[in-house]
Amino acid sequence: MNSNDSDVRALLESRVDACQAKDVDRLMSLYADNIVYYDVVPPLRFAGQDEVRRNFERWFAGYDGPISLETHDLTVATGDDVAFAHMLHLDSGNRTNGLRSAIWVRSSVCCRRSGDTWLITHEHISVPINPENLTAWCPPDM
Repeated sequence: MNSNDSDVRALLESRVDACQAKDVDRLMSLYADNIVYYDVVPPLRFAGQDEVRRNFERWFAGYDGPISLETHDLTVATGDDVAFAHMLHLDSGNRTNGLRSAIWVRSSVCCRRSGDTWLITHEHISVPINPENLTAWCPPDM
């Protein structure tokens, strides 16, 4: 693992920490101004800091308390000034509707380095669907 790999892994760890704390300001500091973010909720494509911030605020508001976001199968590839990563997240917590939920989420992230700073320039989120019942894949104990 080279220093760029370590830097990008640290960026992604900071992203998870900010999500778990529902700290939108810290989270948005990790994204480029021209971020393009694909999500599973309409309008599906969010462009720029303002739209992405509103999408994160919507997501955070759906949880009563912290969000648990466990990273699995993280793979990072870096060059001199670009990097990409893909991973699975187990997203769980107490929802504002009173239910405890847990779903698997796939995430692909593209980053660009400017000087010594890596920022996320693109993120793509998807939820794997069980073809038998067309519901999101959940851990077996949920």
